[in-house]
Amino acid sequence: MGVTLATPSPDDGALLPLDAVRERPAPARSAGPVRGVPEPAAELPVARVAVDTPLPHLDRPFDYLVPATLDAAAVPGCRVRVRFAGKLVDGFLLERVETSEHPGKLARLERVVSAEPVLTPEIAALARAVADRYAGTLADVLRLAVPPRHARVEAEPRTREPEEPLQAAGPGPWANYPGGEAFLAELAAGRAPRAVWTALPGTGPRGPEWPEAVAVAVRETLRGGRGALVVVPDGKDVALAGAALEAVLGPGRHVALTADLGPAERYRRWLRVLRGEARVALGTRGTAFAPVRDLGLAVVWDDGDDLHAERLAPYPHTREVLALRAHRGRAGLLVGGHARTAEATRLVATGWAAALAAPREAVRARAPRVRPAGDDAELARDEAARAARLPSLAWRTLRAGLEHGPVLVQVPRRGYLPALSCQGCRAAARCGHCAGPLALRSGHAAPYCRWCGRIAGEWRCAACGGTRVRARVVGARRTAEELGRAFPSVPVRTSGRDGVLAAVGPGRALVVATPGAEPVPEGGYAAAVLLDGWALLGRPDLRVAEETLRRWLNAAALLRPGAELVVLADSSLSVVQALLRWDPVTHAERELADRTELGFPPAVRMATLTGSPAAVREMLGETALPEGARVLGPVPVETPRGDQVRERAIVRVPWGAAPVLASALKGAAGVRSARKAPEVVRVCIDPMDAI
Repeated sequence: MGVTLATPSPDDGALLPLDAVRERPAPARSAGPVRGVPEPAAELPVARVAVDTPLPHLDRPFDYLVPATLDAAAVPGCRVRVRFAGKLVDGFLLERVETSEHPGKLARLERVVSAEPVLTPEIAALARAVADRYAGTLADVLRLAVPPRHARVEAEPRTREPEEPLQAAGPGPWANYPGGEAFLAELAAGRAPRAVWTALPGTGPRGPEWPEAVAVAVRETLRGGRGALVVVPDGKDVALAGAALEAVLGPGRHVALTADLGPAERYRRWLRVLRGEARVALGTRGTAFAPVRDLGLAVVWDDGDDLHAERLAPYPHTREVLALRAHRGRAGLLVGGHARTAEATRLVATGWAAALAAPREAVRARAPRVRPAGDDAELARDEAARAARLPSLAWRTLRAGLEHGPVLVQVPRRGYLPALSCQGCRAAARCGHCAGPLALRSGHAAPYCRWCGRIAGEWRCAACGGTRVRARVVGARRTAEELGRAFPSVPVRTSGRDGVLAAVGPGRALVVATPGAEPVPEGGYAAAVLLDGWALLGRPDLRVAEETLRRWLNAAALLRPGAELVVLADSSLSVVQALLRWDPVTHAERELADRTELGFPPAVRMATLTGSPAAVREMLGETALPEGARVLGPVPVETPRGDQVRERAIVRVPWGAAPVLASALKGAAGVRSARKAPEVVRVCIDPMDAI
């Protein structure tokens, strides 16, 4: 199984020696076992259990005695209850063996919670590999991989996958890509091709084209006799991909796993995958661990989206989990998106994956016509365009587009006025209690603090004493309000964190959306304006250019071929030039080259340690860093006033030293855990927001 075995210490709850149980004579006049001492199972009486404990120094399997009464139910992969450090805790039975290497006493299994083998050997080995990759514990990964049990759902009648064989069909959208049909042929033959796919833009009568392409690849995988796994960023994409899978595969062949299903329904669908009743699993990041039988293809769409990064320890990324799973299980992998990340580009550069991209002629025929608002010709026509939030070019584009259908306005920030400044001196407006940023929820509300929530009705500028505020950043709701006044006869629709629209009709409408929440238009948007490019490009982030281009391309891909797209950003910037040419591949290759030269991820591997200053420095001193490691910091991390002061240190190592770094950090965390250090240091390997 690839699971590292270890034996417990006497302090970890071991009670009875197995040999003593077998050799102890029965008391006189009794044919049964000694009272309180269970009769061990006749075969494979030792169970190796992964105990549900987050403590790093206890991250190993423990041996327990299998009583004869639980022999039939105690199958590998089932949930059990065991006594650990004097308490009853949950665990998973990894395997059963004949003898234990532990010379002391063995405690017995207290109970088999369910005989359903929910933890397959493949997922157990994958969880162990992910935990080691991210310096985490097996218990933390298993919480992400196996959903909570619902006894009523387990007892429900089982369903069956349709038995009708899938028929061969054409390549569909893959005909537009050189190598696309060869990729499908490899899947149909049961082999394991790996590719990084740059999808074409455009929206047809049935919506975006990428869900159909994914469904065709899944169909060929099923025809090859293997299962498939599709992971997308959010529920909107799950709905698009689910509709395409239903159309291409027919009903009953896939299940969709999302958090909004509720615990019972999610467990019901997960069990269908586990039992082989559905060979295709679709969902968000947690679906990367779905127990698909005989996995032949893993697909991750839009791998640059930060929703693919897990928020819970050990913070794995979907792309890395699926790449590890495909490598271990000899399955195919498809990393797709309209943009391309530096990490995916590295897979191509190293030869681990092939590139799938359409010819330039096809891209030009499908892409919108992009115009930056600040070019020289436009500035000569409108001298105020440089300072205006919506210059005349944007207004003309919106008016012309509304004559033919819906238009899109992308706004980087949600809310009404998410950042304020002093009207007089332009200093940032800060809360007098915690120094947090002030914001406005509406045009008639008083400023409030985004950190502590206090109303700043009597705010006064600390720099000049002024009492009036102005907008530093305009949010989506304020933008929708302004556009509604400018176009009174046109309906204005908003889509963002407070409510995401799935789709809009073909009629005239102004759609104001934040990045990632753009609804899918029927037939495509007639025009679009990408506002406040400075807000995206001005963030202090290593991935700022890559992330900005990804958000712009995802929005632009929803336009009709040749539709006009206005971007409010300086046309001399490389990211704007990549959008103008619709060339995410070259931009990603340059990003990778620049990061390699500067020693930034993904050219190197990186870990962050975040905690109190004393704890971070203490852990750094206890960690046996590999040769070539460089420590940056620690430096303070911004926190609300009144919270504990926190610092962050960055450790970067060459790519080949990454396993040694993860092992060293996990070992140091285990030492701190064993001595019950009062402060926890958060360890994150390859975080998306490291710099």
